[in-house]
Amino acid sequence: MTDDQTREILRRYHTIAVVGLSPKPERASYQVAQYLQDHGYRIIPVYPRAGKILGETVYPRLEDIPFPIDIVDVFRKAEDTPAVAESAVRIGAKVLWLQLGIASEVARSIAETGGLGVIEDRCMKIEHERLLV
Repeated sequence: MTDDQTREILRRYHTIAVVGLSPKPERASYQVAQYLQDHGYRIIPVYPRAGKILGETVYPRLEDIPFPIDIVDVFRKAEDTPAVAESAVRIGAKVLWLQLGIASEVARSIAETGGLGVIEDRCMKIEHERLLV
């Protein structure tokens, strides 16, 4: 994905389901989600335990979210990402974003076959700071 394509994704899409968003403020997933929220994105936590994170209702699975999602941002091990990609396709997301250190040929193939854009091994916070701030 080119810088121009990434910039367009960050400008165009604003509802982000964060899979693996930890409720712990010291975790990278929390810090990235908080940064994005502070910059006008709607963050939807996807985490096994119910409750609220960053003031938003937590959903156990992508399929449980009752409204459209633009980007599925993933903080999970690479071997978990194919199942997340399948869910992202099922819910009609536009982009599968695998965070820094995460890449999966299988997840990429599933997402691309399902019509999603794919970004791997890149941090949304870093890319936002680099391309839009």
